[in-house]
Amino acid sequence: MWLGIDVGTGGSRALLVDERGAVRAGYTSPHEEMHMERPLWAEQRPENWWEAVADAVRGVLAKAGVSGADIKGVGLSGQMHGLVILDADNQVIRPSLIWCDQRSQAQVDFVNAMVGRDKVLEYTANPVLTGFTLPKLLWVRDNEPANFARVKKMLLPKDYVRFRLTGEFASEVSDASGTSVFDVVKRRWSYEMMDALGLDRSILPRCYESSEITGMITAEAAARTGLATGTPVVGGGGDQASSAVGNGIVEEGIVSCTLGTSGVVFAHMEKVAYDPAGRVHTFCHAVRDKWHVMGVTQGAGLSLQWFRNQLAPGTDYEALTAEAANSPTGAQGLFWLPYLMGERTPHLDATIRGGWIGLTARHKRADLIRAVIEGVSYSQRDCLDIIEDLGVAVNSVRASGGGAQSAFWRRLLAGILHKRVVTLETQEGSAYGAALLALVGTGAFSNVPEVCRAAVRETDSISPDAGEAAFYEKAHRVYQAMYPALKPICQQIAAL
Repeated sequence: MWLGIDVGTGGSRALLVDERGAVRAGYTSPHEEMHMERPLWAEQRPENWWEAVADAVRGVLAKAGVSGADIKGVGLSGQMHGLVILDADNQVIRPSLIWCDQRSQAQVDFVNAMVGRDKVLEYTANPVLTGFTLPKLLWVRDNEPANFARVKKMLLPKDYVRFRLTGEFASEVSDASGTSVFDVVKRRWSYEMMDALGLDRSILPRCYESSEITGMITAEAAARTGLATGTPVVGGGGDQASSAVGNGIVEEGIVSCTLGTSGVVFAHMEKVAYDPAGRVHTFCHAVRDKWHVMGVTQGAGLSLQWFRNQLAPGTDYEALTAEAANSPTGAQGLFWLPYLMGERTPHLDATIRGGWIGLTARHKRADLIRAVIEGVSYSQRDCLDIIEDLGVAVNSVRASGGGAQSAFWRRLLAGILHKRVVTLETQEGSAYGAALLALVGTGAFSNVPEVCRAAVRETDSISPDAGEAAFYEKAHRVYQAMYPALKPICQQIAAL
């Protein structure tokens, strides 16, 4: 059997698959809540990720009734962009500034002034953003100089777990693409960016292709996890690239929509193409010598999670979506802006704020919930439109993530995207993709498209209702008009 591990935001998941890619068992260990000391700040302890991974691996081995010796390979996936910094003793210096942390706008401005926006695009194929890893490192340099002086290695979240498993400092191309110090076209670290900013190249780990073996399980990690010493660990992928592998988005024509804490529309590309405005990201795919483009909604599932935690504590998500179904299409004129952590696609704006627009005394809680789901879906439509404008053909959309578990949300998504929405036999996403990469890396399959053709199967689809799609086309234009109207107001709020 093969093991996929996904280091998510809310927890770490371990998943076992057999030689055909069929899921045998899964086990999730929750993380501590992210720490948000100030608005738009978000931190987690890397040590807690390792604790959760070790517990999840032991849990899945026990659940499947197998031993570590039965595992032929391990693949890793994880939340992208997080900053993990280690000192000379390989100890974590401070909690990780994770993907949704937006505190580093001053550092983004510094990079653009120091390097130049055009040079940043030339060096990395993407603009530098507050969510990316580089500005977070510069924030530490500017605000915690004593911590910065101790930095010997910079790792991404899943790569810190790799270090704990193997003792190796390594990353892979898909996750490294989201750091702002990686040359996406040439599939290597951008020493040009590091040198332009006076950063030490030696803090970067070695970078591999996603299905390459990066190290072996150490005796210490074996004792903690139950895996066997010497088990190979492959590069794996950032959560979105890994999820795309798990969803079979490894050839042209199929797009995925992953509704997790963030929401991502993802498309495979045979050749590099990027949006000059930087509204979507062009990264290396977990498929060797291929690329992908993706648009990101910062607060997708996070919006519904916030609603539940603050306004409906103890209510499960299924009950919330069932309640939302009682509200009519369009939620009686109520709109939700999902900008709880700023926004990436299409606005690249860390200061924009979320909220309901159009609220009246007539609205009920069901309308509020439906508006949240519609608002997140409108934002995903923004992502899809830009991807299609880049010339990517979209025949259907494969839905995954927590939001896609809801048939109600999938029907609504089909209407807003105006595309056929497909579900898959395996809904495991990132952990599943990591396991499939381990199958390839250990030689069970010759390449990633081959394993996906063998393992990924469609089971259901929903086509858009013509009447709903026509309504949502109009409503989406109303939604799009709100951001430019509110942007100056939100800038004033941020300045208070």
